[in-house]
Amino acid sequence: MKFISLCCLFLPLIASCSSQSAQNHFPETKSQAETITEKQILPGIYAMDSIVAALLGKRVALIANHTSLVDGTHAVDTLLGSGINVVKVFASEHGFRGDAPDGAHIGNTKDPKTGLPIVSLYGKNKKPTPEMLKDVDVIVFDIQDVGCRFYTFLSTMHYAMEAAAENGLEMVVLDRPNPNGFYVDGPVLDPKFKSFVGMHPIPVVYGMTLGECAKMINGEGWLKDGVTADLKVFECENYTHSSLYELPVKPSPNLPNMDAIYWYPSLCFLEGTDVSVGRGTPTPFTIIGEPGNKGGDFEFTPVSIENASTDPKHKGEVCVGYDLSGKLDFKNLPDTVQISWLVRMYNETDSKADFFRKDGYFDLLAGTDALRKALVAGKTANEIRAEWQKDLLDFKKIRVKYLIYAD
Repeated sequence: MKFISLCCLFLPLIASCSSQSAQNHFPETKSQAETITEKQILPGIYAMDSIVAALLGKRVALIANHTSLVDGTHAVDTLLGSGINVVKVFASEHGFRGDAPDGAHIGNTKDPKTGLPIVSLYGKNKKPTPEMLKDVDVIVFDIQDVGCRFYTFLSTMHYAMEAAAENGLEMVVLDRPNPNGFYVDGPVLDPKFKSFVGMHPIPVVYGMTLGECAKMINGEGWLKDGVTADLKVFECENYTHSSLYELPVKPSPNLPNMDAIYWYPSLCFLEGTDVSVGRGTPTPFTIIGEPGNKGGDFEFTPVSIENASTDPKHKGEVCVGYDLSGKLDFKNLPDTVQISWLVRMYNETDSKADFFRKDGYFDLLAGTDALRKALVAGKTANEIRAEWQKDLLDFKKIRVKYLIYAD
């Protein structure tokens, strides 16, 4: 277990670090009376004077979504209002407004407010093409991450950096704090299992901001053919990796609160199995279960939810399992991936032969086939975690070279 220091959030969105309220709400729903008066954590976009100086007179393509806020105003409007020539917006998974379901392809469209073209990077193309970039001088990335390898915004940033390098463009990352940035854990990806849900030889929980990751991607030569992007990172203010950072808005449709965000690194493995993680319910990633589970005492039935889970796993079926909501102490969060829940669900499944998806998705999420094989072999959670340790130590030696913020 690790003590996490408590910090407030955005100036207009007063945040509390009260554990009870954090489990159910994002900061804008909290009362001022709950606020802890310490230095406020400010994402990189708050350095607007420096950002304007760097971008003025250049044609900008902005990779952004609904989390790209400054003082409650979207980054697109903020940059345009500061005289920056934003020529287009790129949309990643979940879309520009963050309301597209998990995995749903995003189409090209137009922003009704600004008239800017919105170009999809989660459809036919996940990497900007030369045609998309012919009227661009600099790509600006500003999306909130949650610090897990299988959360696809890291992959989107990778492809943007690669496209910038190949087309002679500048790459700017407006950094944002990582709510799971206080620990490093999980299996390290084997390059044989590289995919859009895991592109780099890093652990599931990497303990870095996307700005730090961008420096690492450049420095380790992980872009195609070893190219490097002309990279500039605008850093967060008053953030360290031991800060408890509560997001002002939900980062995606199925991470509705901080409880889900903290459970996500541990439970997302189950997406590659027969087990439901609560998609199609009001509390995804805080409940787990499947039909025929032999050990749980909690029941739920997934249903179709517009803009979140239109066709969830086990839709209309009663799932039996566990309710994990409210079980985390937000002032003393675990600093390891809670692999015991995966082990438990495998041991309690009604059909081990049907536990893992047949398409290999579990191995892509894990970044290795070793985790699946360890479960089948009956290894305990402690035995499984022991297998990660050497690779984690090797990664930490790389990680430290690129840290911007203190641990």
